[in-house]
Order: sequence, then structure tokens, then C-alpha cells
Amino acid sequence: MAHRQTSLLVIQPTPFCNIDCSYCYLPGRLGKQRLSFDAAAIIFRKLFSFPTIRDSVTIVWHAGEPLVLPVNYYERMFHLIKGLQPSNLRVRHSMQTNGTLITEEWCDFFKKWEVGVGVSVDGPRELHDIYRKQRNGAGSFERTYQGLRTLQRAGIPFHVISVLTVESLQEPEKMLQFYVENGVEYVCFNIEEQEGVNGQSRFVESRSADASYRTFLERFIELAMKRSQYFGIRELDNCLSAIREAGQPVRNDQVEPFRIISVDCSGNVSTFSPELLSLQHERYGSFKFGNLLEDTFEEIATRVEKSTLYADIRVGLRQCSDACAYHSLCGGGAPSNKIFENGSAASTETAYCRTFQRSIDVVLNLIERIPQALARLPPERSPFRTTST
Repeated sequence: MAHRQTSLLVIQPTPFCNIDCSYCYLPGRLGKQRLSFDAAAIIFRKLFSFPTIRDSVTIVWHAGEPLVLPVNYYERMFHLIKGLQPSNLRVRHSMQTNGTLITEEWCDFFKKWEVGVGVSVDGPRELHDIYRKQRNGAGSFERTYQGLRTLQRAGIPFHVISVLTVESLQEPEKMLQFYVENGVEYVCFNIEEQEGVNGQSRFVESRSADASYRTFLERFIELAMKRSQYFGIRELDNCLSAIREAGQPVRNDQVEPFRIISVDCSGNVSTFSPELLSLQHERYGSFKFGNLLEDTFEEIATRVEKSTLYADIRVGLRQCSDACAYHSLCGGGAPSNKIFENGSAASTETAYCRTFQRSIDVVLNLIERIPQALARLPPERSPFRTTST
């Protein structure tokens, strides 16, 4: 098995989350475990010796709410990592947060270490608070909003991840107005997915979701492009990149071993879709392929190569190539969505696939009407697609 370069390390500092979103896929969100410094020293020393980690890598602190651990924890952790990384390796840190715990102290830390920041907010209060609740049942919008304002006062750039639900799909004008009025400059849309402990999704089950998503995105992009100032939309940028690079080998990090490496706070390691790390499934059992406190890269890679999961992913890729007109732009979908919607990675279309297809349709239609849209340049790389925290 040839190994391509790892682009992303998803590290779970703790599974704990201080809020309780009803659509969250993660189990164990009350767990108080944390990645210890002794374990981290072993884990990162081993990771940095992997043949797949070469000149640069992004570390995303995720799979729980990273900011529940204090600033001094990350100060020590980042210094530890810096001391272990090879001199030729560029490491960039990023955090995906629900925003409720952001303080001026955190902002000082983000600046010092040049941390990329993503904030999960689902639009205006009346939409955000439907699903993103505190543990006492109250909405979390006010605390998230204050976190956004704290970042802005400190001059820290950030992107927003919003989970689109059956409610917010009806409100493209209201959603854009919220972002613009509150100084958000870049937004990423995830759908409410059927995944992990979120065994049912109103989006996935809705017969009108595909049409609603297309109508929403079409209107949202149309309004955004009428603005005199640039407003970034991940879905538009990703589709433009895919179209511009048509005919080139498509890159899908979720179907290639070790493109994404996910590690939990106990050192367990997974690959492919990062959401799989903490999950179980009746066909595959655990998605963990080893533990970095004990296993070598060769042992982990052998388990991946021989796994039912990898075999099924390859079958699913062949099926997608044969059946899907969008395959050359997409590269075969997301294994996590196939598994939890279809029961197996050896399958094809999911709700996520359909949103990608509708996104491509919208952007192709846009290019036909406004040819100069193809010249719009996306950022270095649009933020990582992950379920919102």
C-alpha cells in the first residue's frame, strides 16, 4: 500500500463538551479524560516519524470542546510538540470550538501561536438555539455570540461552521444577513447528518431536503455575490476548485489511508473519515486500528490494509465511479456517511453526496450566467469539513 502525505491530524484533547447539541454524532461527551503530557510526548514523537508526515501538517484540536481545557494546558502542549517536531516540518494548529468559552486570554494564546479558529454557530438566535443547547436546556447562542465578539475585538480571523437544518434551509436571506451584520467573513455549511449517536436526521429523512438545499445555496450565493465586499463560502470555493481542476486526479482525503489521521486522548488511532474515531458499528466494530502508545506505524498500516473497512471503501469507490456522474469531481464521497446511512462503506449515494451534487449544479449554473465567477480565487485551502461541535 503506497502512502500519500498526511494533510491533517485530528487530535482529541478531551471528549468532554460543555454544551449538548441534539445533532452531535459523538458519544461520551461527559467524559473527563484528557490527553496527558506523558502520552502526548510518545504520541507526537511517533507521529512525526510516520513516513506519511513530511514537510507540513495541520493539527486540529477537536472531537469534544477543546476550550474546556485551560490555556496553560495548550501552552505546555504546544511547547512539547514544538520541541518534538523535526526542523523541516511545518506544523499549524487549529481549533474548532462552540465559542462559548472564548476569553481575552484565549485570544492572546491564538495570536501567540497563530492558531486557526473555527466557531460553530448555526445562524441567528432563533435558528441556532433549536439544536445547540446548553446542558440545562437553555440555548447557547448568547454565549457563542459573545465569543465571536471577543475574537473580533482582538482582531483574530476565524471561519464559521453552520449546520444546515430543515429550519435554516428556509431562511437564506436571514442567514446571510446574520453573517454580514456580525462581521463573519467566511462560512462553511454542513448538513445535519445521520451519524454516530445521532441515529436519525430530519434532513436525511426529508423528501424535500435536496430541493431545499439547492434553493437555499442558490439564493445564498446569489445574494453574497451581489455584495461589494468579498464573502467566503466554502461550498462555492470547493466546487470552483473541483471544476477548475477537472481532468486532474481528484483528491478525496477521506478514502485514502493516512491522509487524515485521528487520535483520541488515550492514543487510539484511526484514519479515513475523522468522525469514525470514537464510533462503533455492527459491521466494523471499532474503527480504531491501534494505539500510538504501543504500536508501530507498520503494525497500524498492516491492520488498515487488511481491514474490512478499507476493502469496503475500495468497493464503494468502484461503485461510485460506475454509477455517479459527479465522481470525477467528488472522488467517492465520505465513508462515515455511507456507513451510517447505508450500513456499509461498500455503497454509493448519501445525503452528503446529494448536497455536493446540488452544490456543483448551482455553481455550474452560476458560471453559465456569470462566466467571471470561475475566476474567483478560493483561499489556500477551504476549512476542513467536519461535523460541528
